[in-house]
Formats: sequence, structure tokens, C-alpha cells
Amino acid sequence: MRKTEILAWTEEWGKLFKLEEVIIKEVLKDELINIFHIGSTSVPTIGFAKPIIDILIVVKDIDQVDFYTREMVALGYVPKGENGIIGRRYFSKGKENRTHHLHIFQVGNENINIHLQFKQYLINHPLEAKKYGDLKVDLAKRFPNEHYKYQEGKQQFLNEIVSKAKEWAIQKKDCY
Repeated sequence: MRKTEILAWTEEWGKLFKLEEVIIKEVLKDELINIFHIGSTSVPTIGFAKPIIDILIVVKDIDQVDFYTREMVALGYVPKGENGIIGRRYFSKGKENRTHHLHIFQVGNENINIHLQFKQYLINHPLEAKKYGDLKVDLAKRFPNEHYKYQEGKQQFLNEIVSKAKEWAIQKKDCY
């Protein structure tokens, strides 16, 4: 059973992303368009996060990613297919003590904008980011051994932020 662990934000997470970015770029070089550090570990003003580096990868052709599975497994990643999101390839690293999540989408997939707008919105709205961090801490204390309840507890807040982020990006004309 996965325990929900929340830690204070640290610059170390950015360094861990950079190390993994180099490795992933080498493996996916023929398909890769871009790679981004996303999620709570990429937003200092959230203040707290699970110590898991979320990485968004944009590729030319999502179906071609399947040909790299063996190389990804050799790096310690576990392939999870779409894992509930159509058009995504998802990989986790670290088994029960996860360290990385890869979210791979084909260029043009709407989920790319959702992830990047969410991050930029929180960076530009530190009070909202802090609320999110506080919610994470509270939920982790309430549900340390019930990860699904932790996730459920965040969902309404996340949906609201995604909606706000989309509107904010439209106003700024800031789409990826």
C-alpha cells in the first residue's frame, strides 16, 4: 500500500528533473518535441508536494512511444499504457516509493495545455498555490494510508484551478 508523503518544497526537485530530462531526451530523441517539469514539485509557491517528479513529454507520434518501452523499462520505468487518459502514455518509476511520473502526449493533445496552464497559473497566483499546498498537507494528515481518498479530496480544488487556469490563459492568449 502506498503511503501519502508530503514534503516541504525544495530546489532539489528541479535538479532531479534536469537529470532525468537528459536521460529521457537521449532515449526519445527521434520522437521528442519538448519536455517540461510539471506538477507540484515544479511550483515553489505551493510549498509542499509528494516527492515525485512529474514530467510532461511532447512527442511527434504517440504510437511510436510504444517502441521505446523496453528502453524505458531498462531505466526503471513501469509502462502503464494510457492509465485512464486517452492519448497518453504513462510511466512510473520507483514502484511503491515512486520517484517519477511520465505523462507523454502527442503534439496538439489538449492535455498539454491543461498541464502547462495549470503550472503557470499557480506560479502567477501564489495565494492559490499556497491554498493547494495547505490542502495537500491537510489531506495527507487525514488519509496517510488511503491514497485514493487523498486524491479524491484534491479533485474539486484541482478542477476549479484548471478552469481558472484555462480562463487566465485565454485572457493572456497564452496557449502551448
